[in-house]
Amino acid sequence: MRETAFANDPPARAGTPLPARRVPYIPIVALGAGLGSFLSLTFVLCVLFDLWFPALAMNPAWSPLLPGFTWISWSSFVLGLVETFAYGWYIALVFGPLYNFFAKRLA
Repeated sequence: MRETAFANDPPARAGTPLPARRVPYIPIVALGAGLGSFLSLTFVLCVLFDLWFPALAMNPAWSPLLPGFTWISWSSFVLGLVETFAYGWYIALVFGPLYNFFAKRLA
C-alpha cells in the first residue's frame, strides 16, 4: 500500500527535531547540603591553619561572622561548625528560589 500526500496534510519535517531547551533548575536541598558542607569543611581547614600557624591566625575575622565563637574550645568549634553549615543553608534557601524564579521567567 502506498501513501499519498493530500492537500490538507501538514508539510513533512525534514531532519532530526532538536530537543526543547530546558530551563536550568537548582535543587534547593542539594544546594543547601553542598554549600553547608563546603563552608563547614572550609571552617575546619581554617581552624587547622590557625593551629599550625598561630602568627597568621584568621580567628579575629570570624568574631563578627560567627556569633558566640571564641578561640578555641570544643564547644566553640562545634558551634562554628553548626553556624557555618547553617550559613550554607541560608544561602541555598535565599539564592536557590531566586535563581529558579528568574531562570524560569527569563527563559
